[in-house]
Amino acid sequence: MIGPLPRKDTPMQFHSALRVSLATAALASLCLALPAGAGVLLKTDPAKSSVSAVFKQLSVPVEAKFKKFVAQIDYDSAKPDASKASVEIDIRSFDLGDPEYNQEVFKKEWFNAAQFPKATFVSTTMKAGVGGRLEVNGKLTIKGKTTDVSFPLNVKKEGNNQVFDGALTIKRLVFNIGEGEWKDTATVADDVVIKFHVVAAP
Repeated sequence: MIGPLPRKDTPMQFHSALRVSLATAALASLCLALPAGAGVLLKTDPAKSSVSAVFKQLSVPVEAKFKKFVAQIDYDSAKPDASKASVEIDIRSFDLGDPEYNQEVFKKEWFNAAQFPKATFVSTTMKAGVGGRLEVNGKLTIKGKTTDVSFPLNVKKEGNNQVFDGALTIKRLVFNIGEGEWKDTATVADDVVIKFHVVAAP
């Protein structure tokens, strides 16, 4: 049985909340990082790719990463509007740098990883912008809650690789990340910035 998070006035609780919010960001970060579907199937290089989330607790920035995700990307620079992408993230791969903090993040008040082990992003449209940028729209699902998201994606060619960089700000409370007393945004900020760097090749 999952126990409650530490009280807000305890050191463990403070750091746990901080990292949980970060987890949310990272999770979203992964999902957004990948574009998909114009006819050229790309394979993501996990060793060169990264997804992280940044949030603030008591005005102190915290950052963490997701270590496990699967992405399907279809991208053709000649037909960017036909591109599509889908991403599935393993919630339990989220790493805050401390096993004890990680376990707190997986509890019901935060990610509820037992009931919702995966987070997903599925693109709906991609529009070509200026300087190789794409405007991406899609469906982001975290903790069983799905919402529409939009974000800019920078695309560049490096040798045989396509490199995708971007960032998206989400509201953790929209996804019920931080329930009960953890809804207090004075302790853990509602905004979570998802940052991603994805390297992929045919």
